[in-house]
Amino acid sequence: MLENELKASKLADMLGEGAAMLHKHAQEVDALNVFPVPDGDTGKNMNLTISSGMKEVMAADHSESAGNTAKAFSKGLLMGARGNSGVILSQLFRGFSQVLEKETNVTAVQLAAAFNEGVHTAYKAVMKPVEGTILTVAREGAAYAQEQLQDSTTPEEYFRFLVEGSEQSLAGTPELLPILKEVGVVDSGGQGLVYIYKGMYNVLAGLASSDAREEVPSLDDLVKLEHHQQAQTQLSTEDMEYGYCTEVMICFDEEKLNKNPYDETAFRNELSAWGDSLLVVNDEELLKIHIHAEYPGEVINRAQRYGSLRHIKAEDMREQHQAIVEEDSRQKAGSVKPKSRYGVVAVSAGPGMDELFKGMGAHEIISGGQTMNPSTEDFLQAIERVNAEHVFLLPNNGNIIMAAGQAAEVADKQTTVIETKTIPEGLSALLALDESKDASANSRAMAEAKSRVKSGEVTFSVRDTMINGRSIAKDDYMGISGKDIISAGTDIKEVTNELLASMINEETEIVTIIEGEDSDEETSAAVQAFIEKHYEEAEVERHHGGQPLYPYIISVE
Repeated sequence: MLENELKASKLADMLGEGAAMLHKHAQEVDALNVFPVPDGDTGKNMNLTISSGMKEVMAADHSESAGNTAKAFSKGLLMGARGNSGVILSQLFRGFSQVLEKETNVTAVQLAAAFNEGVHTAYKAVMKPVEGTILTVAREGAAYAQEQLQDSTTPEEYFRFLVEGSEQSLAGTPELLPILKEVGVVDSGGQGLVYIYKGMYNVLAGLASSDAREEVPSLDDLVKLEHHQQAQTQLSTEDMEYGYCTEVMICFDEEKLNKNPYDETAFRNELSAWGDSLLVVNDEELLKIHIHAEYPGEVINRAQRYGSLRHIKAEDMREQHQAIVEEDSRQKAGSVKPKSRYGVVAVSAGPGMDELFKGMGAHEIISGGQTMNPSTEDFLQAIERVNAEHVFLLPNNGNIIMAAGQAAEVADKQTTVIETKTIPEGLSALLALDESKDASANSRAMAEAKSRVKSGEVTFSVRDTMINGRSIAKDDYMGISGKDIISAGTDIKEVTNELLASMINEETEIVTIIEGEDSDEETSAAVQAFIEKHYEEAEVERHHGGQPLYPYIISVE
């Protein structure tokens, strides 16, 4: 018999199976990236994003309402969103959760309203929506399911319609994006979304077979001890009433529990007499205690009434604190720095490149690149670390501008995203920052500076392909400027020189070459000699960036 409403636990199972289905096919989704640059990370980004959502779901209470489950999932997606595909996915379920937020159980009609709102929210989040992508699949899938909807439709039937409509839309994406049709694939983000929907439907249809789930956070993960050092620096060693940071883990024993029934509230109250900074957590099998105590043995003895000892730790905090105080006394001069007017967070992709950004004034560096996209949470943490009144974000990759934008919206301090799509654009924008100007003037100046730069890169193809009539073999080098492949072949010097020739003109003043981890001195020197011979007026700068996958990143100004 088909159920007319979804309960919270069922929705949680559906989301879990959707995540498991995507995880299973993540590499396949990656492989659908048609542009022959090694940025096949749509599956990876969506998988990391939905995994973050499932961590929140697994930690949530599903006994009260399906709305709570949807809200937890949305929160996790937002904080873990990676890449454009991940950000769009987070927005789809953000709108979804907003409709269901106050619902205990969910009908097919409510599901339809939720997915329709999810589409609306996702489209609003994208400055220039492109059809033939995950957006199209989400919109047309929801529209098809809405057309089939009747008052008697069950959630299972609705999801069957949603999957059917999404698959039909996915099959049509090559007709909307010429590059998909040229190479003969469907949109990768849309395919990832279809896998999620299929997994969710399989639970309702009784077809779910995967046991792949994100693990429930361990008790250790629940015990956060980040307060230790901060608390210690605010006390003198002599005033510390409780000297030992004590942790005890107990494996519950049924025989002992029969003699000493466990009551969490009563036990917590009992332990509070023996110390402070107390945390007591447990599941069905384990009990974990964290406390600052003067007599750790008393805590251990009381905990041992409920089971066998699994783990014990008792560290002398007075000794640790004294070491901190001594270190503080050595660094007390200038230890508290005044807040700067401006701070900069830049995404980089190699140790040499990191130093280049730092040398030019960036305050925080986030590791990134074409195959490792920072999440919204990564940006938020970096913003928080910057001691400044106003922070500028330099994403330096078109695929993570949306994640940076989401972070700027929810950050606790004023934050502006300069939409830099390449490393050269980021470096140029950073140079334009002027402490004497206001934030609006700096935003304009940095945006203008990045627009004056021509960016190029030399990389290699990951598959045989045909792009714009050009045949490119797997492992061929490619010279790329903007979105255009300018040169390709087996000789990296010829490919690089042809790329440079297309970028440099009589107005060029500076050519900057950032060498990757796969570059070599002989080739780099030959490329520099080519520029100096044919473009005498241009000044050449070389820096070792150490970035993977790109032997050369080139800036022409």
